[in-house]
Amino acid sequence: MSGPFEVGERVLLIDQRDRTYLFRLEAGGTFHTHSGTLDHGALIGAQEGTRLETSRGMVLRAYRPRYADFVLKMPRGAQVIYPKDVGPIVMYADVFPGARVLEAGTGSGALTIGLCRAVGTEGSVVSYDVRDEHRHKAIGNVEAFFGKMPDILEIRGGDLSEVAGTGERYDRVVLDMPEPWVPLPALAQVLEPGGVVCAYLPTTVQVQQLVLALPDNGFQHIETFETLKRGWHVTERSMRPDHRMVGHTGFISIARREAR
Repeated sequence: MSGPFEVGERVLLIDQRDRTYLFRLEAGGTFHTHSGTLDHGALIGAQEGTRLETSRGMVLRAYRPRYADFVLKMPRGAQVIYPKDVGPIVMYADVFPGARVLEAGTGSGALTIGLCRAVGTEGSVVSYDVRDEHRHKAIGNVEAFFGKMPDILEIRGGDLSEVAGTGERYDRVVLDMPEPWVPLPALAQVLEPGGVVCAYLPTTVQVQQLVLALPDNGFQHIETFETLKRGWHVTERSMRPDHRMVGHTGFISIARREAR
């Protein structure tokens, strides 16, 4: 979206120390911070990149939040998949415009949003989660990001293995669940030959059990990796890596379904 800010939009404020604040614009609303207040009216009708000051002189710049900004600040029911992992998942699972994607579990909806963006208006995403509280939180986050529930998305309750009885077919499967090896027989029935299954797991024990189970269920061309993100501090006189980095968050395992 481009153009000036409107009532109802989410705004990301960035202060002089690169701290970020995310909120929704409301007519007559006020943004509160430890360094003063800012009337929402100062933003309504303003362009992205506008410089503002709070009542106590704190300087802010206003932008629309990126997907990564939204994911890191959205309400969480379950632990979200970090942006540094969402990108490789979408890339290595080869989620393309028009793809039919099956996901489990939905969690807080961070990856669900990324999958919806990747498949576009011609694709579809069906997401399973067994926990009601996770589904409700995810629905709220998805609606907050898109402004409504996308027509291409269906969030379901119940066991993922039940998908075998639906007669549905999928191009890609993306899993963020504790025991992804359990539904593999059902996934082999609904995933197209050559289709990709991608699993996100936090521990080596889980990865090992999944990778050993994949060939027995008709999946080959298996790879497992992790991504690490290290920022750099850049000045006129020097460059150095940041003291902190986003290290291990999870393992990504990819496999392809054989034709049988």
